[in-house]
Amino acid sequence: MSTRTVPTLQALRSAPKVLLHDHLDGGLRPRTVVELAESTGYRGLPTTDVAELSRWFQQAADSGSLESYLETFAHTCGVMQTEDALARVAAECVEDLAADGVVYAEVRYAPELFVERGLKLEAVIEAVLSGIAEGKRRVERRGHRIHVGSLLCAMRQHARALEIAELAVRYRDAGVVGFDIAGPEAGFPPTRNLDAFEYIRVNNAHFTIHAGEAFGLASIWEAIQHCGAERLGHGVRIVDDIKASPDGATELGRLAAYVRDRRIPLEICPSSNVQTGAAASIAEHPIGLLAKLRFRVTVNTDNRLMSGCTLSSEFAALVDTFGYGWADVQWFTINAMKSAFIDFDQRLDIINNVIKPWYSDLVSKPLL
Repeated sequence: MSTRTVPTLQALRSAPKVLLHDHLDGGLRPRTVVELAESTGYRGLPTTDVAELSRWFQQAADSGSLESYLETFAHTCGVMQTEDALARVAAECVEDLAADGVVYAEVRYAPELFVERGLKLEAVIEAVLSGIAEGKRRVERRGHRIHVGSLLCAMRQHARALEIAELAVRYRDAGVVGFDIAGPEAGFPPTRNLDAFEYIRVNNAHFTIHAGEAFGLASIWEAIQHCGAERLGHGVRIVDDIKASPDGATELGRLAAYVRDRRIPLEICPSSNVQTGAAASIAEHPIGLLAKLRFRVTVNTDNRLMSGCTLSSEFAALVDTFGYGWADVQWFTINAMKSAFIDFDQRLDIINNVIKPWYSDLVSKPLL
């Protein structure tokens, strides 16, 4: 696809973008972590120097292991155990995403991780919803527009998935747009939570599943064929079902072909995937091949604090590595908006009245 200009990081920040995979407890501002630790009495931080703490999170996450990567969340979750802290983090999340040009976002979190000091699950959800609403008010006062929904995650190693699924349905008219399971894949297949997924389905609600990040094709197959996942959180290991020959020819296995044919969205998070060992580098990341083969690829941040990234910086890395232009950025963005868990009219409104008008002057050739 040809373009008139090369997307720079500064220009990408101005472009309307869509974010489907972003963890609330993985996107705190380092200063907020320090200040909340002081105000809530959390004593576990490795340092209270803001700059040092920022570096620590990124270095600790650069382990090449999903399990080690997840250990960094002990500190962010540790400072998010009060309603005020949850509301502050949620409001700042909305502000930070809007400042990066995000016009639609689904921010996910696991309510069960924030009850260590006695909060009820409902109180956790309501605090986050109030924070999101406050963040949107602040953004709107600055003349910006952003739509933010939340996804409730159940931790796959625990036994509360059905309970969280019921809450996702109960709060869906208040801003909860879907359900997810997260946590370590190995040893905790998605089929352990079939009752939760069945509950979501019979209530006509939406869900995605973390699958194909640290574990392989079996995790993806179960998530789709047994659980009925609408989207795949990460899903990068679908590349294991694609044979590429030295001459550039490719052959899709039955699962990869099914995922592509059904247009099942892949919530790909490039920098995070490198940190957890799902990809060796951005240059070797499967996103290049998957996008070339026209899977329903979306670009996401996963955990902005741990990866030291924004959605704009993720796109900038892909532009630098794969030579993407504005047409490609628009394609990824529309893929994401098509895959959002809000109703059709809302998705169409954002695509036709926000995304396409902005890109129209930069894209010299319509998307295929």
